[in-house]
Amino acid sequence: MENRRLGYIDWARGLAVLLMIEAHTLDAWTRFDARGTIAFRDATVVGGFAAPLFLWLAGVGVALAAARTVERRGSRAAVNAVCRRGLQIFVLGLLFRFQALVLTPGGALVSLFRVDILNVMGLAMVGAGLLWGAASSVRGRVGWLSVAATAVTLAAPIVRASQAVDSLPIWLQWYVRPFGDMTTFTLFPWAAFLFAGSATGVLVAGSAGQRIERRVHGALAASGAALVGLGFYAASRPVLYHASSFWTSSPAWFAIRLGILMLAFEALYGLETAAAGRARGADMLRGLVSAWRMPMARLGQASLFIYWIHVELVYGYASWFWRHRLPLWGTAIAFLAFSALMYAAVVLRDEVASRRRPRPRAVAQPATA
Repeated sequence: MENRRLGYIDWARGLAVLLMIEAHTLDAWTRFDARGTIAFRDATVVGGFAAPLFLWLAGVGVALAAARTVERRGSRAAVNAVCRRGLQIFVLGLLFRFQALVLTPGGALVSLFRVDILNVMGLAMVGAGLLWGAASSVRGRVGWLSVAATAVTLAAPIVRASQAVDSLPIWLQWYVRPFGDMTTFTLFPWAAFLFAGSATGVLVAGSAGQRIERRVHGALAASGAALVGLGFYAASRPVLYHASSFWTSSPAWFAIRLGILMLAFEALYGLETAAAGRARGADMLRGLVSAWRMPMARLGQASLFIYWIHVELVYGYASWFWRHRLPLWGTAIAFLAFSALMYAAVVLRDEVASRRRPRPRAVAQPATA
């Protein structure tokens, strides 16, 4: 069960990597006169699922890592490990901004503190770790994390419009609501995706046995479908908030996106389960899946590495000659080529790492008479 679980989670991360590359190449390289088309709008919506998927999967990873650690070293060690990893991700976000300032000089020093996805992910991981440790049962942990995800989602429009936020230090305001170029992501509502993913991860980690595992995933798929339906229904009703934007802070759009993520996740689980089964047609399905499962998993396992190097290549001087100069079909071709380039970079990195890894010494065999 562990191998299958890691398999479809890596596939989902690989999908998030491709969506991330699509979103960034579309934004950085497409001509302005092509941005009013329906195709560009739809491609933008699709690419917009990259960040929620990354955050949601990071939450799943938090719960799975905590479950592994608690078996070996106890609950407190599990919470400490998750919080430590969250702080590491937060610091990596600061280092990433420093790298961008060095490689693309000319920006303001204050841009070092711009709030991006790694900053939000790191802090949300710390919060998820503390919430995970607040209970000792699966039901309790799912409850705490689900309540946190719901509260952050519902509070997002209120917090963003609240005058009380104005009294916070300006550095903290950037983490709470958008502030021009200084915020790409904010804790409200983006942290809710990670909390929801952690609740899912708790259920997946606690599913002992194939039969229970399938029931859990079936329930998650049904929950995802219900969220999509609930989100569309809420979007059709009058807005309850004084100030709310559907595409940024709306709880209805959050529910729709979360439901779609869960359905996609369960589709990958179902595909892997079917390919590993013995039913008629499984051999053909395994053949179809084997062609792309390894590349997708490899991209997923290297998601942080790809994020780290690709942003500067897409937005920096390396792509200056075709910045905002490609037609939409040209961006599509460039996306495919750049994705292949990123995969080649991962292969090269792994090859270099394997060569640097010390080889085990041969054990001398005793002489025989």
